[in-house]
Amino acid sequence: MNAVTKPFARSLNDRMLAGVMGGIAHRFGWNSTLLRVVFVIVSIASAAFPGILVYLILWLLMPNEAD
Repeated sequence: MNAVTKPFARSLNDRMLAGVMGGIAHRFGWNSTLLRVVFVIVSIASAAFPGILVYLILWLLMPNEAD
């Protein structure tokens, strides 16, 4: 099987801040709103999961869709 995968990139169309969650959702075919809600809940509920730091790192490492 030779499956064509979508690129791992920040979304230009589905973004709230930087398009990180929109890009991840598009890559895996998930609902971006649901992913954002889950990410915020996990970030708030777990002191061991630094959500803001993870988001900032992904923002720096993920290219834009157009790049």
